[in-house]
Amino acid sequence: MLSLSEALKAAQERGFDLIEIVPNAKPPVAKIMDYGKYLYREAKEERKQKAKQKKDEMKTIRLTAKIGPHDMRFKADQASEFIKEGMKVRIELVLRGREKYQKTIHDLSRKKIEDFIKLISVPTKVMQELKKEPRGFSINIMKG
Repeated sequence: MLSLSEALKAAQERGFDLIEIVPNAKPPVAKIMDYGKYLYREAKEERKQKAKQKKDEMKTIRLTAKIGPHDMRFKADQASEFIKEGMKVRIELVLRGREKYQKTIHDLSRKKIEDFIKLISVPTKVMQELKKEPRGFSINIMKG
């Protein structure tokens, strides 16, 4: 434990700065280090925190009523990766032209989305139930 003047003198002799780390402690805690390096590390830690916040973003996977089994498996693997990374996934099944108005296609579309969710290798939780939209159907899922 050094006095303030001794600590400042030791820091100047080494060519560093005296940085107060925990000011509310009795006695306060300080380190002898390069202040520029300290600021750099703080900024780097802040960037890491911001990167973690981006994981809350929503990814969209688009399917069609006539999608093949291989394409469905491929997109299910993509959705699994997104969910593993902690992202939310929106699954859209887009209907085109007359598909929008045929009742039998609507039933097949609902079944296709249910089958797609079963293909996802990660346990999921439904955030927003399957709903009909002007261009087709959509459902939002996340890691469960």
